[in-house]
Amino acid sequence: MLLAMDGLLKQAQLERRAIGSFNVYNGETIRGAVQAAGKTKLPMIISFGAGYLRNMDLEEVVYLVHRLTAGEGQFVLHLDHCRDLEVIRHAIEAGFTSVMYDGSALAYEENVAHTKEVCAMAKAAGVSVEAELGSLALGAHSAEGELGDALAYTDSQRAASFAEETGVTALAVSIGTVHGLYQGTPKIRVDLLQQIRSLVDTPLVLHGGSGTPKEQLKACIQNGITKINVNTEISETVMAKTLEALEDDPHLHFSRLSLLQAEWTAEVIEGYQQFFWDQKTL
Repeated sequence: MLLAMDGLLKQAQLERRAIGSFNVYNGETIRGAVQAAGKTKLPMIISFGAGYLRNMDLEEVVYLVHRLTAGEGQFVLHLDHCRDLEVIRHAIEAGFTSVMYDGSALAYEENVAHTKEVCAMAKAAGVSVEAELGSLALGAHSAEGELGDALAYTDSQRAASFAEETGVTALAVSIGTVHGLYQGTPKIRVDLLQQIRSLVDTPLVLHGGSGTPKEQLKACIQNGITKINVNTEISETVMAKTLEALEDDPHLHFSRLSLLQAEWTAEVIEGYQQFFWDQKTL
């Protein structure tokens, strides 16, 4: 069953736990995400980045997710990191149940104006909206962000006014994580998260879950993060295992490799999904 994100995040917020949002790029990774959800029996956000439209079009993603979930389980189909309002409109029309407008590179006023426009079109279709304030630095092996992206921490006062002005479903904040893999020791500003949480009732999102130490993820969940994105670790793991499999058997049939890639995707996702959910601190 495909759902909007609102209800799932509000419940997670009440229970002080998090729901995982996992990026997919093709049929194999979509299949793996659905397999992981089937094993854990937990709700899942399947996230397709706007940057992957060279791999699949939006209608293909919607069709395949519908086909594989077959009406079972609780799934959100989310368009991730999109800066193009027409692509967002297309995603809503195609059947995505959640969209992210990424105006983090814009001036505050422009980010607010565009986000409000997205919220208006999404609300009319019963679709959730995530936005971002502040920006993440670009780590290693990331397919998100742009070269030169620098860390800009989220301002807690502006986060409060942004959430109130736009009425977004969820707000992604920048507290020290990176897009991709860390090139040094992660230093997550839990103190800043606490400040933001004290001023903002909107569910908060942490991008850059890959490689973040579990103790720091746990602290983020306990202090108000209700959605955590994982992307790079999925692609890195599947690619590494693919190379290993082909080294062991250069004639490995593609159909077998496709099944294995789905299994490897599921393995990464299962661990994160269960960990996020188990942090309930009622």
